[in-house]
Amino acid sequence: MEPPVAAVVRHAVVSRALVLALSLLARLLFRPYDTSASLHPPCLSSPSFPSPAPSYNSTAAVAISSLAVWDGVHFARSAECGYEYEQSFAFLPLLPASMALLSRTLFAPLVPVLGYRAVLVLSGHVLNNVAFVAAAAYFYRLSVLILKDSGAAYRASVLFCFNPASVFYSSLYSESLYALFSLGGLFYLFSGANTVAMIMLAVSGSARSNGALNAGYFCFQALLQAYDAAIQKKRPILAVQALITGFLRSTFIFIPFFAFQAYGYLNICIHGNSDELRPWCKAKLPLLYSFIQSHYWGVGFLRYFQVKQLPNFLLASPVLSLAVYSIAHYTKMLHQLFQSNNIHEKIIATVEGRSVELCESSDVATVLKSEFSSGLNNKSQAHTEVKKRKSAASEATSASLESDRSTGRILKVDKDECPILVLPFILHLTFMTFTAFFVMHVQVSTRFLSASPPIYWAASRILVSPRGSSKRWGYFIVVYFIAYILLGSLLFPNFYPFT
Repeated sequence: MEPPVAAVVRHAVVSRALVLALSLLARLLFRPYDTSASLHPPCLSSPSFPSPAPSYNSTAAVAISSLAVWDGVHFARSAECGYEYEQSFAFLPLLPASMALLSRTLFAPLVPVLGYRAVLVLSGHVLNNVAFVAAAAYFYRLSVLILKDSGAAYRASVLFCFNPASVFYSSLYSESLYALFSLGGLFYLFSGANTVAMIMLAVSGSARSNGALNAGYFCFQALLQAYDAAIQKKRPILAVQALITGFLRSTFIFIPFFAFQAYGYLNICIHGNSDELRPWCKAKLPLLYSFIQSHYWGVGFLRYFQVKQLPNFLLASPVLSLAVYSIAHYTKMLHQLFQSNNIHEKIIATVEGRSVELCESSDVATVLKSEFSSGLNNKSQAHTEVKKRKSAASEATSASLESDRSTGRILKVDKDECPILVLPFILHLTFMTFTAFFVMHVQVSTRFLSASPPIYWAASRILVSPRGSSKRWGYFIVVYFIAYILLGSLLFPNFYPFT
């Protein structure tokens, strides 16, 4: 049988091929609503990598360049010319920098053929589609680690591959890179590779501003470590050490985002050409990103609550409804978990990495061998403990189910029970949903929430629920996902509004 991870990767590749084919077909059949994206004024300053003499195929170059629509125009411009205008700083640097790097290295031979701008657009599309496939693989591995149910993880991963915001993951948008580094970072965090997790989650903050919220997962880890040290081990010093370490790791996640804000401050407030300082430069906390969102896009609490925006609220209602259901569903399950008599033992088992997924496939049978506990001990003790856990995991997957039950250090996982590790994901989704509905342009919710795992976890449970009402909602979810893939592939490439 095909390994689940390989099957998820196959679904991800098929979904990208489908979205790209639909998008290209829509461009061939329909005329774009706005053709201004094809305009290409010269950079304000000389580009650092100018195109050679125009001996390239201009028709192909224009066709490829026109694939940059909506925000993609800004990302391509920043990759080619740098950050020229104040509002361009709303588009964080990971995608433009990656596009520029690929265009000057791997795709450099194409520049004389297509021109630099077309190669930038092409490299961005290739990068984002490859990043999405990798993100889907991390989504599956993370879901197995959290849910301890390979079937539910697989169904959720397939839903992620065909999510309603699919067109953005195959365009010049930052969703794919954000999903790759956030999902990958969370997988490594809950696997125990804290250093790799810290780097990846920090990088996610240079793709999208909400990547900085991933610092909360390190806070959750620190609280579990402190609980284990103070309650179980009776060593308050280790608890304080865990909290300090968690604080430092969480702070590291913010560095890329705030470094970019500092870069904007230097360029506009210190070295800018304007005779008068911009208003945000005079603020006690000169945060460029929040000023741009408020000043240029009208983002703010309840500012989008207008009668004329009702169609956009309707457009966002399916994903918001699914998010609210996910929050309510897992909150209820977590409440039941915390009301149980053995909650203390379950917390300690989670911290010490003693929950083992009893799955048939070897690639998903892993121990929660996180450094929740090993980080609190000295290096030699940690190394010995991790080796023991790996050995326990190997024995558990090769032995029968009966022998697993007889193993004292291994806890049987109830797949109908909510794991405590779901808690930070629900808190994260709750904050994101509140922000999307009350603060942002609400139609952006479809892609803003599209990388949040609990939405797909809850949807996968609905799809297999035997109850009649759940089956009807399952059909609704499938229709919603298919309809938005088709609608997005038709409208978005032709510059019609879609989320």
